[in-house]
Amino acid sequence: MKTIQRFPYFPVQFNKAGQVFQPAEVQALEKHLATAGTTDLLVISHGWNNDSAEAESLYEAFLTNADLAIGKDAPPGLGSRRFAVLGVLWPSKKFADKELIPSGAAGIAGTVPSSDLIEKLESLVGAFDAADEVARIERLKRLVPKLEDSASACREFAEEARKLVSGTAHPAADAEDGADSFRSMDAADLFERMSQPVSFVSTTPSQDEGGAAGIGIGINEGGAAGLMDFVSGALSGARNVLNFTTYYQMKERAGKVGVGGLNPLLRGLQGRRPALRLHLVGHSFGGRLVVATASAGGIQVSSLSLLQAAFSHYGLSPDWNGKRHSGAFRPVFAGKVVVGPVVVTCTPNDKAVGVAYPMASLLAGQTASGLGDENSPYGGIGRNGAQKTPEAVPIAMHPAGQAYAFENGQLYNLRADPFVKDHSDVTNPNVVFAVLSAIAAGA
Repeated sequence: MKTIQRFPYFPVQFNKAGQVFQPAEVQALEKHLATAGTTDLLVISHGWNNDSAEAESLYEAFLTNADLAIGKDAPPGLGSRRFAVLGVLWPSKKFADKELIPSGAAGIAGTVPSSDLIEKLESLVGAFDAADEVARIERLKRLVPKLEDSASACREFAEEARKLVSGTAHPAADAEDGADSFRSMDAADLFERMSQPVSFVSTTPSQDEGGAAGIGIGINEGGAAGLMDFVSGALSGARNVLNFTTYYQMKERAGKVGVGGLNPLLRGLQGRRPALRLHLVGHSFGGRLVVATASAGGIQVSSLSLLQAAFSHYGLSPDWNGKRHSGAFRPVFAGKVVVGPVVVTCTPNDKAVGVAYPMASLLAGQTASGLGDENSPYGGIGRNGAQKTPEAVPIAMHPAGQAYAFENGQLYNLRADPFVKDHSDVTNPNVVFAVLSAIAAGA
């Protein structure tokens, strides 16, 4: 058994199909729970990481700060808890923040080089579930030199890229983030829309980052920071198509692991130990994974913490479009799965979530200002918090050591601008203290 500070730690690997890869890892956790008097199981999932070393580095940093907080200024009630940690390890393709910016980060200064596009395609080998993934990526690479001069090559590129994702449609989740359009749109139209320039205008800059904060880019260059036009073009459009394709594959896989793998595992653990409190913590696409785990039901979750989570800000809404269409993860509340508090860290400082979702607006032909904010039809929960969700309470994240008044059954949009500087800044003491506070308050 591995221990990280005071926490007995049990990694559990899942494969692309969402199934447990090494049953012996679950057996080791079962054996510990049967003999150690564990009261609380902390289940933590990484997001955009491509190997177990990166994921476990995230877990170690988080748990080290949790250990320090419990030993120093922990929320009341944690001292008597006996914890164990289940570290979820799942195959997810790593994104660089710059690759999620419409038209690419290079677009601020110039066009996307074809060599960069070839390199990106080569890096994506192994990221997709399609059986013929390698052959399709080779076909995409052969199309790159033709994109700027051939409309038929652009159309074929979009068609081939979409076929890399072999998952099935999910109407509720797909409508929230533009996946329905991505799947069904004519390939030529798809490529053309993904090649359009986008302007992001900040209307509510933060005090410390000027105009750039409202667009989530994190650049401060005086008056120009509030308005940036990204170049258009075939090569930029191809990269946007690839980013969308990879996003939807990771979305599909996170759901498979959460619903088909982690949920039944936790049902079994809690079914044999009804008093065991479950606390789910997810970063980025790991936030999608753990909320999918909870929304599948059959478990009782004492707290749910979504750290810069990568899913729609309408994902928990009972009626996100005025047509009584609920978000994909509304069962978390409708089914009373989470009996304690839900905390959501959110900030425009998160470029990855803050800008990835507005890209969906290109599919709808929208290139207006303010894309991706809380009023946008396409926005990420890690940027804006949960929107159109009656249980949501907006509050500022507190510095570590300052008490929260979390209540069971409520969701707290923790505005984290001073404490979360980018998408991966989720292991610092302030974030960890907020998660511990939710754990302490959990029923």
